[in-house]
Amino acid sequence: MAIIKNIGSNAASSDAAADRPVPGKDPMPKSKSVHLLEGLLGKDDRITPIAEGRNKIQAIKQVAKKKGWLKSLRLRHTVIVVSFILLVAIPASLATLYMIFIAANQYHSSASFSVRSIDSAASSDILGMFSQASSGNTVSDSYILIDFVQSERMLQEVEKKFDLDAIYAARGLDYYYGMASGQLIEDRLAFWRDMININFDHASGIMQLQVKAFEPEQAQDIAKFVIEQSDALINSLSAAARDGVLKSAQEEVQVAETRLSQARIGVREYRDQSQEVDPVEGAKLAAQLIGGLEAQLVQLNSDLATARTQMSDDTPRMRVIKARIASIEQLIQSEKQRLGSGTADNSQAAPTSDVAGRIQKYEALETEREFAERAYTVSLASLEKARLDAGNRKRYLAVFIEPTLSQLAQYPSRFLNSFLVALGLLFAWSVFVMGYYNIRDRT
Repeated sequence: MAIIKNIGSNAASSDAAADRPVPGKDPMPKSKSVHLLEGLLGKDDRITPIAEGRNKIQAIKQVAKKKGWLKSLRLRHTVIVVSFILLVAIPASLATLYMIFIAANQYHSSASFSVRSIDSAASSDILGMFSQASSGNTVSDSYILIDFVQSERMLQEVEKKFDLDAIYAARGLDYYYGMASGQLIEDRLAFWRDMININFDHASGIMQLQVKAFEPEQAQDIAKFVIEQSDALINSLSAAARDGVLKSAQEEVQVAETRLSQARIGVREYRDQSQEVDPVEGAKLAAQLIGGLEAQLVQLNSDLATARTQMSDDTPRMRVIKARIASIEQLIQSEKQRLGSGTADNSQAAPTSDVAGRIQKYEALETEREFAERAYTVSLASLEKARLDAGNRKRYLAVFIEPTLSQLAQYPSRFLNSFLVALGLLFAWSVFVMGYYNIRDRT
């Protein structure tokens, strides 16, 4: 046992002596067991630690990613940035500079008015009072007025009064908001519609007019002239409607008057031919005459019957009575023939040969005359009513806010227009970029 212990101690001392470096000499190489132990403890200089290896791999990957990002930036993002600068930044900056430093000031003149109607007829119910039924007739005139203000006719009237080429000539370098001379009528009309604006509120019937110009006095003068022309148009429309209604009523009166005169002429001609004023009255007289003759006939027949009881038929009295009876019967028969033929067939006699035919014709003529008189009376009443309505329902232009004189230039809206231009350019550029990425992802 002592021997073994000595051997172990000697071996350990020899290993320790071997591991200790000798001054002035190169260090002895380490054994494999020492290197293995140092590697496990992370102190071996020949073995790279695991964590340090992983860190180096991640660093290499980050460098590769950084190089790929720089490469993609050169190819794709550079184009996007340059396109943003060229399509958005520079045009928006130029538009902003133009709006701030070059665009000329514009002044506006505003006025408010409405088309009214003098209507004396009041509403018959409460609903009509709140529904503004009387002003509903002027809505169409208001829309007509809007079209007239924005029409070529108004532009021509304004050009006759004012020199629009001088009024709206370009101020300085502002050629965008100015009007060039010698333009076509369509271009001038489009520029006129940009300089004038008219709005209509259907609920209240109020119209608002706004005219823009480079000088406030010029805008006010043009607005006044537009209102004058609008007033003249409304008056002409009112006069035309009034004249049309009156003309129609007068024509109806003339037709009714002609018809009445013809009916009266027909009655007069009939009276000249029949030589009686009223065949109905003549028929009444004839009926009374027949009744009287029949009464006499009855009396004579009674006398004849009485005389036959006292004398023979050859006596003079009997012959007189018989003669009187025969004459009265003949008169009765002739009077009855005057009243009618006694048969339903009138083909053998003229329509005016008897009282019945004359009464039929006279009643037809008299009915036509009475109807013509009534129609004539109604047409006269309609004419008078149309005249009153034309006077009471006259349309006019009520101006309750005269054209104003502006002291502050409110147009063009510099910051708003600049923002809208930038927003539009940004939207267009965004659509371009999204389309590019969509195509790129599909391919």
